[in-house]
Amino acid sequence: MNAILGIDVGASGIKGALVDLEKGRLHGERFRVPTPRPSTPEAMAGAVGEIVDFFGYTGIVGCGFPSIVKNGMARSAANIDQTWIGANIEKIFGDATQTTFFATNDADAAGIAEMRFGMGKGEQGLVFLITIGTGLGTALFYKGMLVPNTELGHVMWKNGKSAELYCSSGARERLKISRKEWAGRFNEYLHHLERLFSPDLFILGGGESKFFDSYKELLTTNARVVPAKLLNNAGIIGAAAFAAEQ
Repeated sequence: MNAILGIDVGASGIKGALVDLEKGRLHGERFRVPTPRPSTPEAMAGAVGEIVDFFGYTGIVGCGFPSIVKNGMARSAANIDQTWIGANIEKIFGDATQTTFFATNDADAAGIAEMRFGMGKGEQGLVFLITIGTGLGTALFYKGMLVPNTELGHVMWKNGKSAELYCSSGARERLKISRKEWAGRFNEYLHHLERLFSPDLFILGGGESKFFDSYKELLTTNARVVPAKLLNNAGIIGAAAFAAEQ
């Protein structure tokens, strides 16, 4: 088995692990470093280098990155330093580690993993994966095919602010509201997406998916809603799968 290193870059932490793509799971332990503050390209390249060095890895690397990603370039920076906009993620991380990087949007990476190995496997309808963390990440699939960079956590919401400022985990923590109150807000967001896209399935990932049983009865869409099977490892697994396909 040739394991591929997957790295999931988040607003608060950067996680990496070797991935067995035949079985769709981590091969050995996961290693995490805090996301630098400020999260500039130079600082984050150093953090990513720590992960590559930890595994003594020299092959291709897949990277899920919290940005619109087109041809390896960052085109947005909602929860990271603004100096990333227009930067070449693959070159910056590749040069820093002397490896070949392939970068994709972080939610798209998690979605790839869930569609290949998790709750989306075999689903032929319209499927949303939503990662609920500091922000809201979305990945959209139709008949198993990814529509990249949807970024629907940034749809305009109440008071002209984005949805993720209303119903992400970050919003729940910032507003100091209960998970029940948060679930009511998140349910509004799901209904909004349902009106726009009529999906067949919502898969909920990210940190909030661990608590799914405590709020599932408060989600009332026509579409099925399920927790992600791969939980917080989805981004790592999907990043490795993305790299393998390049």
